This record gives sequence, structure tokens and C-alpha cells, in this order.
Amino acid sequence: MGYVNTSNSIKIIILCSFVVIVVLRGTIGIGNLDRSISGVENRALNNETNQVLVDTNFNKNTLDQNGKNEPPVNPNVTYTLGPMGQDFDKDLSDPNHQDKPPIDLNVTYTLGPKIDNWDSLRQEWIKQNPNFPNIVGGKGRVLLVTGSPPDPCENPFGDHYLVKGIKNKIDYCRLHGIEIMYNMAHLDEEMSGFWSKLPLIRRLMISHPEVEWFWWLDSDALFTDMVFEVPLQKYKDHNLVIHGYPGLLEEKSWISLNTGSFLLRNSQWSLDLLDAWAPMGPKGTIRDEAGKILAANLKGRPVFEADDQSALIYLLITQKEKWMEKVFIENSYYLHGFWLGLVDKYEENVEKYHSGLGDERWPFVTHFVGCKPCNSFRDYPFEKCFKSMERAFNFADDQVLKLYGLRHGSLLNPNVKRFRNESDKPLKFVDEFDIRRHIVIGSSN
Repeated sequence: MGYVNTSNSIKIIILCSFVVIVVLRGTIGIGNLDRSISGVENRALNNETNQVLVDTNFNKNTLDQNGKNEPPVNPNVTYTLGPMGQDFDKDLSDPNHQDKPPIDLNVTYTLGPKIDNWDSLRQEWIKQNPNFPNIVGGKGRVLLVTGSPPDPCENPFGDHYLVKGIKNKIDYCRLHGIEIMYNMAHLDEEMSGFWSKLPLIRRLMISHPEVEWFWWLDSDALFTDMVFEVPLQKYKDHNLVIHGYPGLLEEKSWISLNTGSFLLRNSQWSLDLLDAWAPMGPKGTIRDEAGKILAANLKGRPVFEADDQSALIYLLITQKEKWMEKVFIENSYYLHGFWLGLVDKYEENVEKYHSGLGDERWPFVTHFVGCKPCNSFRDYPFEKCFKSMERAFNFADDQVLKLYGLRHGSLLNPNVKRFRNESDKPLKFVDEFDIRRHIVIGSSN
């Protein structure tokens, strides 16, 4: 009897040991997901390009030696090997999940049905709806488009700064008569991450024929010149206005343009551009393979999944004759201003210059590329990012608060203090401090 019990105990010990090994193997995985990748060569092409970086939604610390981005394991997802050798995931926590057929790699992805006569349809609609003019006060109607994921941020500070970011954008739009759209819905599951702006803009374009310009602005970008106004008349012959550098585009640099802030005219040309831009976007195999093509053809770009910015640069380079005539590459003011070169100079800006310039003297937009406030990982230290974002928000907020006789104690102080006494002649302060009376169109003025 003792021999039998001993034998059973040994069997139980062996079985338990096997289970432990299996659990550890499943927990640790095969290989190290935190392998490092060497720095990107040729990034510093000149002083300007040091301030122009792509906001890619991948963690550089998780790239393996071949440049492949391996996402963290989601414990709520069961991975199965689907048809055609592709991996498909099923989110078991989503009660609305439905099995979807795999993407056919032989079929080009589209954002929607092809539209061929949009310009004429739109003009006819505007004529039939005079209460929805596309020109208001002599200027084309503008809709600012921005947004964030539907779920809470991984870091609570991220939610805090998303609120500050939308407050900043609402302030600017209110002052300049611009409409604003804040989106938190995934309109197309395949076009996730940085690609989500494409289906959103297309749907807005065909749903709002009265809007002349759609202005995309990333959630991590803040207006820091509340007086400056985009000189739309300057772009009367163009359909896409984007911050960048023509010389770098000629060199096929992957940071020659920045899609964190751009304007797109409501037109057939723009619908066609979105159709041509989108096919690299579907997540999974298509996006991964497209990323290899972009890395092979764009100077300095590492190998990771295709992003919308690199895809646009590649499209404009390879189909230059078709698109570039209607593209205006803007760098006379900061339609996009990389934050590292700007946030430490705000006090100097106030001392030497005035709002309404929009360039390095008083930056129009400060864009926190690489800070990723809603994610737990970022390319720059947490404290540096959030202190810099606080400075940028308060710098802009002071320009609004001065009409009310208030300003922040400092650019790192969320509290405000009074800087002038009340008067029995309040309209004098309106004439002097209301920035609506000092709108500057274009940096040349």
C-alpha cells in the first residue's frame, strides 16, 4: 500500500511540474519582447528636420532586431490561426463581436463606394440649401476635426490633458468662427490607430457638403497663438495644405511632412486622394507588408507597420504628377510646431513679441509628438512631457483669460490671479483685450 501511495505521489509531482512549465512558458513567452533597436540613422538632416518627427503608434522599445513591432499580449483575446495562414483575434469581452471573413489580399481596400461626380453634386446641394452656405463672411466654412479613443486612457493624466486639449481647441474655434467635431468612435475597425482619421474625414466630407475645409488636428496638438488665423485665401488654388519641407520631400525623407495638422478641401480631388491613400491602412498583414515597402523607399524610415504619414509621402512621391499640383506644403508659420524647440521659449515670446505671428516668435500650433499622453509608453520622459503640455496650455489660456482680467500665476500653475481692477467703463477693456479684435490672417501681417 505504501509503495502505491509513493508511486501516486511521484506521478502527481511530475504532473504538477509539467503544468508549472506550461504556465511559465505561456506567461514568459518565447524570446524577449523588450529587445532594443538601434537608433534611426540620418534623422538630423538639418536643424529643421530635428523638429519634425512622425507620431507613430508603436513602442520603439518593443521592436526586435528585424524591426518587427510585436504588440503586447491581450489576456482577453483568444488567438486562432485563420484561413490563408493569417492570425485573427476574437475579443471575448465584446458582447457585440461577430466573426468576420478574412481580408482578401487580392482585393484593394476602399473607404466606401466610389464617388465620381462629387463637385457637381455638392454645388447643386449648396444651391438648393441657401441656409447652409459654404462661404461665410467671405471665408470658406471650416470644420476642425479631432478625437481620441473611446476607452479611458491608460494613464489618468492622459484623460486630464485630453480635456485640456479639447478646451484649448474649443476656445480657438469659438474665437475664429470655426465649427469643431470631436470623435470617439471607431468608424472602421480595419483603419485603427493613426489611420482612423481617413474614414472619419471621408464620412464628414460627404455628410457636410456645406463645409469647404476639413482641418484635422491631433489630440496632442495645442493652439498656442490664439490670434493667428490660417490664410485660406492663400490656398485658393490648392486642395491639401500640410506642414512640411519640399526639399526633404524631394529627398524622399520619411519626416518631410506631418499629418498631425492639415487642411483638406471638400472636393472630388480630396475624395480621390483619400481613396488612393487608404489601401496601406488595414491592420494586420496588409499594414505590416506595406510598412516594409515604405521602409525600403523612404529615407531614414525604420521597419514597422505602415503609418498614414509615410503612406502619404510615398503616394506624393510616386504619383507626383497626379497630386502635387494641388498640394501646398506650408512652413511659413507653424501649422505644426514640434514642442521640444518651443515650450521653453514662451516667456521670451511674451517679452519680445506678440501673438498673431504664428511662427517661431509665437508658435501657432505646438504639437507634442512622441509624448502620447493617453498611452503608458512614450518616447520622452513622463515629467518632461506633462510639464511641457501644462506650459503650452497655460500659455494659450492666458491669451483668452486676459479679457477677463485674469492670468495664470505661472506657466506651470493651474491657478489664476487677477492682474487688473474692475472699472465702471468695462468696454474699454473689451476694446483693448478682446483678441477677437486683433485677428491676424497670415504671418506676413
